[in-house]
Amino acid sequence: MDAPLWVFGYGSLMWNPEFPYRRREVARIEGFHRSFCMSSIHHRGTEDAPGLVLALDETPGAVCDGIAFEVAPEAADGTLHLLRERELISSAYVEHWLPLRLGEGGNVEALAYVIEKTHVQYRGDLGLEEQAQIIHRAVGGRGPNTEYLYNTVEHLAELGIVDADLDWLARRVRVLEAEGLAS
Repeated sequence: MDAPLWVFGYGSLMWNPEFPYRRREVARIEGFHRSFCMSSIHHRGTEDAPGLVLALDETPGAVCDGIAFEVAPEAADGTLHLLRERELISSAYVEHWLPLRLGEGGNVEALAYVIEKTHVQYRGDLGLEEQAQIIHRAVGGRGPNTEYLYNTVEHLAELGIVDADLDWLARRVRVLEAEGLAS
């Protein structure tokens, strides 16, 4: 591969990419929105008590702002291997090459992980309150589901990206945590 590899991060890749990159900048994908629509049975939950993780959910007219990572050509193969081990653990995500609009100008095609809506782990049917209840109690191999939510919301805020649903979820889960401590 002679050209750089571009990777789009919209959840944990924004704050924990685990691969080397040359630069990163805010970017936008059109036709998808960020959503806690994937049941997590490995990283943020278990098979007996699934958590939820973010996925790009294809939705006409939607947009999703995140981070575009530029990976040097000599690191592309290793990065692809690492990402596939991490993201394709249960086949709920599908790799897509999607056009991104970079925040500083220009367009690139980037690797992005999109939810497979026919997969058993797709949970696009959940309302925000049900998502909050699941996130509040789930723990998986990479830690509590709350940590995943809070880190994502914090990094979106640092980047100046507003995601009203995630902001609401973070506030609601903090209330659930406080109520649990009070009982």
